[in-house]
Amino acid sequence: MIKYLLNCKSCTLEFESWFASSNEFDKLKKLKLLNCQNCNSQKIEKSLMKPNLASANFKKDKFLNKNKNVMKKIKEYQKFIKENFEYVGENFAYEARSIHYNKNKSKKNIYGKASLEDIKELEEERINTLTIPWIENKDN
Repeated sequence: MIKYLLNCKSCTLEFESWFASSNEFDKLKKLKLLNCQNCNSQKIEKSLMKPNLASANFKKDKFLNKNKNVMKKIKEYQKFIKENFEYVGENFAYEARSIHYNKNKSKKNIYGKASLEDIKELEEERINTLTIPWIENKDN
């Protein structure tokens, strides 16, 4: 498919239209099947259209803005977790099991570090966990 900017030579109207190919425009014009939507004239010519291409900077800016929004949301989650959960560090798998199997009577919310193997084992034991990306503060 190709889109052309068309010009009517009778009334000077400009309008756009889609064609299957460049040859299709020529074929329809030769068969006198093209006409102006304003004055019905068949004096229609195609003109060059400027391609609508996004610049590299536009794509980069769009990506960066999207990335900033994602980073902002992750930091909001992190703030909530830090304020409402207890940090257990490398002992996350042990603490999660303690809570799950009721060895630790409190039903506290925890967060910490665990290996993929630890998470897989917890999952096999039907201990619910959630993994989120964690962004370390550069200020610390």
